[in-house]
Amino acid sequence: MAYFRRHIDEQLRQWKDALHRKPLLIRGARQVGKSTAVRELGKQFRYFVEINLEKQPDLLQLFPKNIDVGKTCQKLSGTLGIPIVPGETLLFIDEIQVSQEAIMSLRYFKEDYPELHVIAAGSLLEFALEELPSFGVGRIRSLFMYPFSFDEFLMAQGLDLAIEYKKKADGENPLTDIAHRNLVEQLRTFYLVGGMPAAVSEWIDTHSYIEVAHAHTDIIQTYEDDFSKYKKRISPNLLRQVLRSVALQAGNKFVYAQAARDVHSSVVRDALYLLSLAGLITPVKHTDGTGVPLGAEENDNHTKYLFFDLGVMLTLLDIPAADILLASEVDLVNKGGASEMFAGLEMKKYRDSLLKPELHYWVNMNRGSNAEVDYLRVCNGQVLPVEVKANTQGGMQSLWIFMRLRKLHEAIRTSLENFGRFHYDDPKDNYERRIVDIVPLYALSNLE
Repeated sequence: MAYFRRHIDEQLRQWKDALHRKPLLIRGARQVGKSTAVRELGKQFRYFVEINLEKQPDLLQLFPKNIDVGKTCQKLSGTLGIPIVPGETLLFIDEIQVSQEAIMSLRYFKEDYPELHVIAAGSLLEFALEELPSFGVGRIRSLFMYPFSFDEFLMAQGLDLAIEYKKKADGENPLTDIAHRNLVEQLRTFYLVGGMPAAVSEWIDTHSYIEVAHAHTDIIQTYEDDFSKYKKRISPNLLRQVLRSVALQAGNKFVYAQAARDVHSSVVRDALYLLSLAGLITPVKHTDGTGVPLGAEENDNHTKYLFFDLGVMLTLLDIPAADILLASEVDLVNKGGASEMFAGLEMKKYRDSLLKPELHYWVNMNRGSNAEVDYLRVCNGQVLPVEVKANTQGGMQSLWIFMRLRKLHEAIRTSLENFGRFHYDDPKDNYERRIVDIVPLYALSNLE
């Protein structure tokens, strides 16, 4: 199978060449491409040693509590018949979550064998990390990985020039009409295919939405098979219900009663927490947005959730491909919160992969008000509101209200329009000028 380049590749290369290197822990949901990216990096080494602690349980004995990592490497080398040589070998420990001792051993690779390149990854790794009081703070580096971004989807099709072109565009230098239309059509396709590597590969090979949907179904089944591993006190059926409810409530504040009417909200909350740990949903928390950090004013009682992948979500909800391919641009942006979810996922994917991203939105808590801003970001130490809209027509009262309250003068509008910029002289605030940059949904990577 061909390897499709990922954004994480460059950070892996930088880690490989760093003078002061720490063991690397790649974190992310199942099937997002963690192991594949490490194997690709392994081609840059003379020797590559991969062990899978789930498939090779006999190797667990090499990771005791009082580990001598030098001796462990000698035994691994002898067992597998591959030299483990500092500077020449990449040691990859996959499915490390099955052994707390193996996870804890990573810190000793830093302390006792820092010259060796070591990477670990695993499925449902966050559950294992949660149970460890400490797993080597300051001695291990984490990289967070997600499904393909839209730019990675374009790269997989060899459309690197389109990426470079849109990265150079802005409100004063928009794309040509034909380039804009082509990217909108690619975006429609990406809505349906999504970013899971198996689905992207299927699309590249077959260009069949039916085969892509089959890949999505397999992914959903794999995740649901994992539900029994989450926690014994949460039933797999409830986890399925809550995950589907997240898809149905996309773009809206999550309502517990809609997820499971006969289940106490605290149990639904536990299910949401476990799904978040597994990387299947991402919370978007309300914040007052009066300043940074945005997380200082979070309100957990007003939380939206993003499904882990838009393509998988549309398959789960049985949305026909024609509903996306033939929808008007206004309908496409407004369809079931899909574009709002796409925007949130894109902004998450383009953040620094060394940090676990946090997403926020704002809603006016005053009685009788329904003003809401889809996302709040921080840019140059200032709060930057981001609105997902269908076109330049119609009101943006929520945005003006928020900017007026917080004395802000810049905002982002993301839509299916070409790049642009407009201003608004606010008559309710001494005609203060508000400047809004229009960034197409397909170009959200430009915000980074």
